[in-house]
Amino acid sequence: MSCEPQLTKRLGVHQRVTYYLGKLLMKTFTAKPETVKRDWYVVDATGKTLGRLATELARRLRGKHKAEYTPHVDTGDYIIVLNAEKVAVTGNKREDKMYYHHTGHIGGIKEATFEEMIARRPERVIEIAVKGMLPKGPLGRAMYRKLKVYAGNEHNHAAQQPQVLDI
Repeated sequence: MSCEPQLTKRLGVHQRVTYYLGKLLMKTFTAKPETVKRDWYVVDATGKTLGRLATELARRLRGKHKAEYTPHVDTGDYIIVLNAEKVAVTGNKREDKMYYHHTGHIGGIKEATFEEMIARRPERVIEIAVKGMLPKGPLGRAMYRKLKVYAGNEHNHAAQQPQVLDI
C-alpha cells in the first residue's frame, strides 16, 4: 500500500477538489462576505397574512433560499415592503393581538392593539414580526438592516432597480 500525496486543485473562488489515495474528495463551499451577491426585491403586502409574509421575508433576509447559504455569513438580499398598512391578520387578532413596549421609567409598560399599531405606525407591525424570526446578535441585526418597510406605495430605492417578488 503506497500512500500517495494529497493533490489539491482550485476550481472557483473558494472551492477545492482534493485527491487522496486516488479518490476524489469534495470540499464544502463556504460563502465569504466580500463575494456575496445581494439583490434588491420589492414586495407588496396588500392582503398578505402577516405571519406568512414575515416568514418568507426572514428566510430571504437570511439567504436560506440561495444555494450558497452559510449560517455564519449574511448571504441574504435586500427587501422593500410596500403597503404595510394593508397587511392582513386572521381570526380576532385585529382586536386581540397586543404589542408591548417599555418607556424606561418605573411602571412604564405600554400596550397597543394591532389596530392601534396599524393606525399609528404600520411599518412597525411587519418589522417586529420579521425581527423576531431573525437570529439574535450582530449577524441578525445586520440582516434586519436590509429590510425596508413603507406604509404607502412609494419608496426611495429606485436607483437599486428592485425586482418584484411575488410571495
